[in-house]
Amino acid sequence: MNYNHLHYFWVVATEGSMSRAAERLGVAVQTISSQVRALERSLGAALFRPEGRGLALTPAGQAAWRQADEMFRLGERLPELVREADGEPILRLAVGLVDGLPKLLVHALLTPILNEPRLRLQCLEDRPEALLAALALHRLDLVLTDRLPGPNPNLKVYAHRLGSSGLSWWGTPNWAERARDRFPHSLGELPVLLPSPHAAVRMQVDRWFASHGLRPQVVGEFQDSALLKTFGASGLGLFPAVDRVQDDLRQRYGVERIGALDDVQEEFFALSTERVVHHPLVKRLMQPATGPETAA
Repeated sequence: MNYNHLHYFWVVATEGSMSRAAERLGVAVQTISSQVRALERSLGAALFRPEGRGLALTPAGQAAWRQADEMFRLGERLPELVREADGEPILRLAVGLVDGLPKLLVHALLTPILNEPRLRLQCLEDRPEALLAALALHRLDLVLTDRLPGPNPNLKVYAHRLGSSGLSWWGTPNWAERARDRFPHSLGELPVLLPSPHAAVRMQVDRWFASHGLRPQVVGEFQDSALLKTFGASGLGLFPAVDRVQDDLRQRYGVERIGALDDVQEEFFALSTERVVHHPLVKRLMQPATGPETAA
């Protein structure tokens, strides 16, 4: 196999079109096209199909891209790895964050490793399925999430429980004063901000309202927890947040605690492809875990 052809194919697949790949590589589109066709002849399969103004991978192309992507991403890291080997070793930790996971909580969960002088931390936020795919390809060392993944016969994932936290209602001083009067029934009369339905805790919050016979005045729903707190701190409405980060909420956002969402708990897990974790930083993160790992 001509690996130059494979590299051209990888760039086209990454960029989504031959014109963008040609611009990135500084060559003519015709050169890109001929290299990709040569690779297709070598493999005996079509790797691309037209889609809109660009190209999409065929099933054969997807299989080829997964292998090529791992190869060339490792190749891109080679100079850096050589430089590191020639100096003081660096402890890398690549962490995937399920979108919607509270950012203040992520910082709290990662605190045990942040004083490591040789640390190089990489954080990627994405959808759960995208993070699991990256974990399977060993681009991530672990994934932090608030829910257990569904069964997947093609991927063995172990969930290590990191703990849980209750939730409370928060708001600016003016809203907090009004909300404390007749709490929790006041939550049915005042504007509230909620995590979007994709968040694992949202269903519990909805049940909390139902258990108290309340119909909330929802003025905003946010996929990003930091945005939810930012708009809450601006006075748009009351919002729920995990109790584990109370001090940070007060200091960073200037908000006040109103009352607890009784019986609502948000759980947190670290997902890995190993039952017994060997990465030294991941092992350090697992030390405060309050429960055993679960195969998912």
